Amino acid sequence: MNSYGSFPGARPRRLRTTPAMRRMVAETRLHPADLILPAFVREGITEPVPIQAMPGVVQHTRDTLRKAAVEALEAGVSGIMLFGVPEDAKKDAAGTAGTDPDGILQVAIRDVKAEVGDDLIIMSDLCLDEFTDHGHCGVLDADGRVDNDATLERYAEMAQVQADAGVHVVGPSGMMDGQVGVVRDALDTIGKEDVSILAYTAKYSSAFYGPFREAVGSSLQGDRKTYQQDPANLRESMRELALDLEEGADMVMVKPAGPYLDVLAKVAESVDVPVAAYQISGEYAMVEAAAEKGWIDRDKAILETLTGIRRAGAQMILTYWATEVAQNLRG
Repeated sequence: MNSYGSFPGARPRRLRTTPAMRRMVAETRLHPADLILPAFVREGITEPVPIQAMPGVVQHTRDTLRKAAVEALEAGVSGIMLFGVPEDAKKDAAGTAGTDPDGILQVAIRDVKAEVGDDLIIMSDLCLDEFTDHGHCGVLDADGRVDNDATLERYAEMAQVQADAGVHVVGPSGMMDGQVGVVRDALDTIGKEDVSILAYTAKYSSAFYGPFREAVGSSLQGDRKTYQQDPANLRESMRELALDLEEGADMVMVKPAGPYLDVLAKVAESVDVPVAAYQISGEYAMVEAAAEKGWIDRDKAILETLTGIRRAGAQMILTYWATEVAQNLRG
């Protein structure tokens, strides 16, 4: 008599025999609603500007951003995360373009809101790095270090102007201590209790951000190791998570995604709020570059990376392939 708890009675390959069988027993499924599209809008351009290190991604004009938002909505994508790229002449030490009601990011929020209303979740990057002439995520003190508490004052102002522009979700991404609580208080003070906070809870100081700095026209001098997390640390992320939740985060995020799936899984197991992961520019660029050389199957690699992120526990994935993948999933 065969033992059905071991070979030859137990044969797991029975559940892999056909595409229909594999589809039926799949434990993880991607859906368009899992996806969020990061998008860049640049001030002072009349045509989209291709990002060389990110084939297929552009710095949008205001008009093409509106079209991209509609395309994402029609594909079933849940949200769009907006990054503003001001003219170089408008950058300064305090990043004042980031709190100007008529700054490019606030204008873009209003544009997209007018186009899609509440049908697509409009998210905004709440950080100073795109707007400062030194490229850091905060204001600097007399010694050239990022001043945490002075930066929080600027984040509070940013949150309020973004909320006034009509954003649904703000994403404080600078990794300043106390940023979530300060942003929550700033929003509540002006009656914007319904604006959610997507906390960049575990944002690592990663080598994979390189292409993003081209995308936002970064002026960074030095590095961000004094405020972004050390890639060697996991327990530190759990401490950041506890603090963000205590301060009122509605959702939490791990960034980057692929190199930090263990962190993502640990976070997802530990919370009762939605969990996001950001598949960043370098992750995107590696797949596109390898596919361009014919070394990997592009479409299969994209789905595999996203499925891995979803399997690790992300309910929402920010990815530059969001609209394309959503269209393919629906098709």
